[in-house]
Amino acid sequence: MSEFDSIALADLSEIKETKGRLIGVDFGEARTGLAVSDASRFLASGIGNVRVGGIDKTAAEIARIIKEKGVVAAVVGLPRNMDGSEGARADRCRDFARRLSAAAGIPVAMTDERLTTVAASRYLNATDTRGGRRKNVIDSLSAEIILQNTIDRLKNMN
Repeated sequence: MSEFDSIALADLSEIKETKGRLIGVDFGEARTGLAVSDASRFLASGIGNVRVGGIDKTAAEIARIIKEKGVVAAVVGLPRNMDGSEGARADRCRDFARRLSAAAGIPVAMTDERLTTVAASRYLNATDTRGGRRKNVIDSLSAEIILQNTIDRLKNMN
């Protein structure tokens, strides 16, 4: 049990109530992809990866970026199996989201990230992106897809 277990994560209706830029996060142990929206929440754009190592250092670095970019809320991808069940990686991402919320002082929600890496891979295949370049952009592209999907869902919420 961690000291962060008591931190409540936001739901998308709470994120919808905020105004301003959002950040999308595809958390990974080695690389964490990031994307931000414009202030009107029309478009998500990938901004690269964080590779500082360790869950706390990653949360701290993203909190710094959040302040720098003027972000008001975050969405972190929640990895689920195709049947909707969750495994250990989902628990790790939820733990990260709580740490990010504490470090940045903003609402953080989880959103289903099923098939985002598949979609990112298909796009990179279609654009013939290979090798080191592919490795450097796939996490940021996944974060962009996570954030754009969330932006689109927020527009359609009552």
